[in-house]
Amino acid sequence: MSAHRLEVFQSLWAMEQRRPGVPERPVEESFAMVAEAGFDGMCIDLGVTPIEQVAALEPLFERYGLACLITAFVKTMGGLAPVLDLARRMDARHVNLIGQVMPLGVEATVPVARRWMEMAENAGVALHFETHRNSITNDMFAMLQLLDAVPELVISADLSHYVVGREFDSPPDERTQSHIARLLARAGSFQGRVASRQQIQVPFGFPQYAKWLDLFLAWWEKGFRHWRGHSERRLEYGALNFLCELGPHEYAMTGPDGYELSDRWNEALILKNHVRCIWAALDAEDAASRQHA
Repeated sequence: MSAHRLEVFQSLWAMEQRRPGVPERPVEESFAMVAEAGFDGMCIDLGVTPIEQVAALEPLFERYGLACLITAFVKTMGGLAPVLDLARRMDARHVNLIGQVMPLGVEATVPVARRWMEMAENAGVALHFETHRNSITNDMFAMLQLLDAVPELVISADLSHYVVGREFDSPPDERTQSHIARLLARAGSFQGRVASRQQIQVPFGFPQYAKWLDLFLAWWEKGFRHWRGHSERRLEYGALNFLCELGPHEYAMTGPDGYELSDRWNEALILKNHVRCIWAALDAEDAASRQHA
């Protein structure tokens, strides 16, 4: 068996349609769709699904053979504790933490991050700090300083937030690319959304947004390469997790009728195929290197 393994997840939140006058599909139907489409797991966003409702989803993970991820918006220091308890019960691969205890200044942020990391370590749960707006990781420059101050901190790289937050040029300049490379080197997982400098989530099948899709695919390939090259990460996490997280309105762009401009489910399938192709190409490179060694 290969020492490198990729698991691709879909977000339950991303399965919401939010179409005017159209009822949402049953949750079990969403699980069935995700399993049939060949995803490895489903992510539960506790900002959308209250923690007390997650227990009802446990049988669906088992029934459809899907692994679990958990995303949590945590607003107090102690607020992480019930999330970690849930993660253990659900055997979640890791927790994507969007920490909303936000001191001013990196020095004041360090003890907050370290306390949450200590709580997760004591609970035996892998914790990834998601790069997300309106959180402890809000600003890319401050985040880079935090990574320097806390070398063991691991991130879940959702680069869409920084592309918008810092209004990246297209193509990004060399300095920006060097910052992204530092983030990718600390990523224990990745999230799949394509942004432009003014829009958090673009319909990347439209020709005017193709350059942004190409940029994100290049970043993910670079991040995958780095993860595969560090044996301690492979041993710690077992597999690299990639989460397709194309959110409904108001993440998704809509027209005057309230309907979305693109098919997010189809886009999620396209993203899944893209990242698996990247992974397969890296596997082929490794195999060729071993053959010629």
